[in-house]
Amino acid sequence: MQMDNCTVAAVVVTYNRKYLLRENLQALQAQTRKPDKIIVVDNASTDGTDKMIEGEFGSDKNIYHLRLPQNIGGAGGFYEGIKRAYQEGYEWIWLMDDDTIPAVDALEKLLLAHNRLKSQGLSVRLLASRVNWVDGTVHPMNMPTINTKNFDLMFLLTENGCLPVRNVSFVSMMMHRDLVSKYGLPVKSYFIWNDDVEYTARITKNEPGVLVLESVVVHKTKSKHTPVISSSPDRFYFEVRNKIWMLNKSQAWNVDEKVKLGVHLFVSVIRYLKMHGLKGGLYVFRGFRDGILKSPQE
Repeated sequence: MQMDNCTVAAVVVTYNRKYLLRENLQALQAQTRKPDKIIVVDNASTDGTDKMIEGEFGSDKNIYHLRLPQNIGGAGGFYEGIKRAYQEGYEWIWLMDDDTIPAVDALEKLLLAHNRLKSQGLSVRLLASRVNWVDGTVHPMNMPTINTKNFDLMFLLTENGCLPVRNVSFVSMMMHRDLVSKYGLPVKSYFIWNDDVEYTARITKNEPGVLVLESVVVHKTKSKHTPVISSSPDRFYFEVRNKIWMLNKSQAWNVDEKVKLGVHLFVSVIRYLKMHGLKGGLYVFRGFRDGILKSPQE
């Protein structure tokens, strides 16, 4: 099956991980279907990322280094990267972190899945890759939520090597520019965690999103785990605050889903307090306080 004559911008958010970024960019350059543009959103790195990009990739005119004046977190980085790709008119926007290493045909498989489903009458504008860890098994940090409410859709997708999703991470998620027009941009105030969950759930509340099993990337984290519970108290603050924001401020969720989110947050907080004690409790309190009293800004 032939791919459409479309344009794709890859958006890579980085911060002080130039060695992983180098590997990521090399993998993007080696794609069987190369992105038409690679936008590296640099959260004011201090490790020589700018010099590495210029010295090793400066001759590639398809790579654009968007250096931000300050670190506004992964959420802010994706906000700026999606906005830039949208403003420049790219049809598809392919998102990932700097520690994402796509298989050589990862992008090709996403586009082929879109075209295959389109030929069967299903227009899908949000597609995600399978995310593995370095050992080849699925990475728990990037497990999507599977949407099981429409069995006809599920059967059609499984016959085409896909699964329906309710939300996915930004580690190799590809979206059509029309979604930005319709649903806006991610909430940059989240800083870290849950920005991708809220944004993709905002979209899939109204239209299908799919996980393409043949499109594979490796999320090259130091260990194979979900970092929330083991994170430092100042980072867990964002987990609490952002979950409260999702419950109170976001229209992405149905009532039953909000109940599940609330239960998940409660269980996470209890586990965290058992591990981190009084210091953890202080940041949990701040997270609840700011989640309730403050509002996220676009």
